[in-house]
Formats: sequence, structure tokens, C-alpha cells
Amino acid sequence: MTAFTAKVAAARAAAGLSRRTRAGGGTTLPGKLLLRMAPDAIERMTARLADGSVVISATNGKTTTAKMLAALLEPERRLCRNTAGANLESGVASALLHCDGADLGVFEVDEAALPAVAARLRPRATVLGNLFRDQLDRYGELEAIAARWHQMTAALPAGSQLVRNGDDPLVASLENEGETLTFGIDDEGSALAEMPHASDSKWCPNCGTRLSYERVYLGHMGDWSCPGCGRRRPRLDVWADTLDPLGLDGTRFVLRTPVGDADVELPMPGLYNVYNALAAAAAACAVGGVDVGRMAKGLERFDAAFGRFERLRVGDRDAVLLLAKNPAGANELIRTLATDPSPKQLLVALNDRIADGRDISWIWDVDFELLAGHTQGVVTAGTRAAEMAMRLKYGGVGGERLEVAGGIDAGLDRALAGGEGPVYLLGTYTAMLELRAVLERRGVVRPYWEAA
Repeated sequence: MTAFTAKVAAARAAAGLSRRTRAGGGTTLPGKLLLRMAPDAIERMTARLADGSVVISATNGKTTTAKMLAALLEPERRLCRNTAGANLESGVASALLHCDGADLGVFEVDEAALPAVAARLRPRATVLGNLFRDQLDRYGELEAIAARWHQMTAALPAGSQLVRNGDDPLVASLENEGETLTFGIDDEGSALAEMPHASDSKWCPNCGTRLSYERVYLGHMGDWSCPGCGRRRPRLDVWADTLDPLGLDGTRFVLRTPVGDADVELPMPGLYNVYNALAAAAAACAVGGVDVGRMAKGLERFDAAFGRFERLRVGDRDAVLLLAKNPAGANELIRTLATDPSPKQLLVALNDRIADGRDISWIWDVDFELLAGHTQGVVTAGTRAAEMAMRLKYGGVGGERLEVAGGIDAGLDRALAGGEGPVYLLGTYTAMLELRAVLERRGVVRPYWEAA
């Protein structure tokens, strides 16, 4: 046994111990341990993947996109994935510990960690979904992340492909010397009447002029152009048109790709999931070997990633678990829920732990007002339950049936006890994990590292 093999064995043992003692999922600690013992472990283990790696990053949607891409590639390819959302260097290293026999890596990567992880993985394809305001106390302003991504894409190795969202001006402006595939939406019927008030990136990343939009689809994403320097949305290689929203059941659209077109009925609602599907389809084109029919079937069979419109049965009630962690993502969730006007029973869980961002002022940029008059009852929970209730009260949501539970466990019980029909469980990142932990103790779900 070589010294490196012994270190890998020790880290694998730590992963097993972590799960047996229920200290965690073994998704982060083993990788930290391995990188402490062997700082070049990611490079060494990645070299064993014959077909290289694909990395996926975005503010919103990277977990879902990675899972969608896996659905398009498996079972023909043996994949190595970090399925449980551990998307820093330690999470990628932990995933690689369990990938004997895999030929391709598909890794979601935190947007701030992406440059360092990409430098280690030297990916064959880099998929960049979107940039929205998120955890400003951790990430800084959007332009700071975009500048790091710009340096990263410019340094990608020769032959590495860039897969970018053409509808996001900050992402569309990223380039490298290799092949680039651009995806987006081209559908007049899906355009918003005006740009949302909480849109983040309204200025040309090249000259600073305020952008003009032929169509706005989601946040600051759409068919954009700059009156100052003439930059505009790049030509789309993979796109969706003829969109037909099916309420909370999903979206029907025509998928256009360089390898053909196909009708798709995606069982996930909301334009943001159409963008995730397009990113996955474009990534599959970059990897190669997947025809458009297989793409359509893979997307139509897709099951939600944990906490991302995850449908559950809790006792005698249906429940839907939804991650809401920043203004753009939360607004799209609210907009999607509002497509079904029936009154809803809600639990809104707001935490302010480090992984959520300690600054919760973003909740005032979320359009909870769209749910006013459409709720049976609303319960708030989490470390900032009182502030969440205040925001909802000012938004006219809940009325006399708005109550503060505080604890996640109690909040879940009170939400389940009220109203009729499905209960919608909205939570920030750590709140969502706490909700799943409660549901796991009740036998409703498996641990998130198994369910992903």
C-alpha cells in the first residue's frame, strides 16, 4: 500500500465512522481530512477519471442542474458526483473518495470556491448558470464574483468548453479561447411586463451603460443589449421556445439543440427549472454522445433534488419542500406558487446561520405580497421567525392566521395541523436541512446524503 493509498483509506474510514455515529453524512469531513494529509489529493484522484470532469456553478440551480445532467448521462456513463450539496473543495474531495470505476466527474461547485476548484479539476466543461445577489456578507457584490469567474474562465485549459447562460449579462460576458455553448430562452409568451424591482444586474459589464431588454424572463435575465457599446445577448446554441406552463405540475416546451429538437414535458414548475434543464442539455451537448431524444426522456423522468420542490407525504398531508435563500430565487418560487391561486398552507422558516448569510434584509426584496389573499394560514419558524412574521404582516400575508412558532419542529406541526391540501415548506439553507432532519426522525425521508 502506498502512502497516498493509506491516506485515502483513512479518509474513507472517517466517512464511514461519521455516518455510523450519525455525526454527519461523511460529505465534508473526510475530504478535509484527506486534503490535510494530501493537499494534491483532488488532482491525483481526478486523474483517474478517464473522461475528465464537468463542473457546474450558479447562484441558484446548481444542485438541480447537476442532478439533471446526471439523469441525461446515466447509465451509459459511470459518474462521480457530490450529490449531497457539499460543494466546496472538501465536498469534491469527499465525493472522489467513493468513485472507483467512475469515468466522468459531475460536480456542483460553490460560486466563490469555483476558481480554486476548477484550477484543481481542470474540467473538460464548465457550466455557468447565473449570478444573483446572495449572502453579501460572504460573497460580496455580484461584480466581485463575476471578476473572479472572468479570471477563471480566461485560465481554463486548452480544449476546455465553456457552457454559459446567454440571458444573464454577467455570465454571457465570460469567454475563453475554447469552444463555447450558450443557452437561454426565446419565447415571447414567457416575457415579463417589466423588469422586477429586485433585479440585480442592470448595467453593461463592459461599459457600465444601463442595459435595454427586448424581453425579460427572470430577474435580470432575458434578451438584453447595451445601447452604449453595442454588446448584446450572444447567439443561442441551446434554447427553449413555445413554453406552456402547467401550473405547479411542470412546464412543457420545445428544446432546440445542435443535435436536434424535441418536445419536453418537464415535471418541475417555473422558468428557473427551464433554465436548469437548458443548462443540463447544453452540458450534455458539450460532453457528447447524448441524442436529443435521450435528453427529453431524461428530463421528463427527472425527480427533484432534495429541498428543491421535493414532494413528500407527511402523515395524511402532502407537503412540498422548497429552498428559498435569496431574493431572485425566492421571488421565482413565489411567482410559481402564485400560478395556482388556490389558498395555501405555508411554513416559512428563516435562519441566519453562517451558511444562510447573517444579514436577513433580503427578505424585504421578496414579493410575498403575491401570496396575499391566497393563504389558509402561515406559520413562521427558525432563528429569525419573528422578523419573518413581521415581513409577512407588512406584505398582507396570513392576516389573523399568521403565527410565530419559533422552533422548526413545532412550526412543522402547527403548519400540518392547519388548513387543507398540500403544505408548502419554505426554508433557507440550514432551515431546509433542519426540516429534513425533523422529517427524517419521523421516518418521512431518508438522510439528505442518501436522498440526493
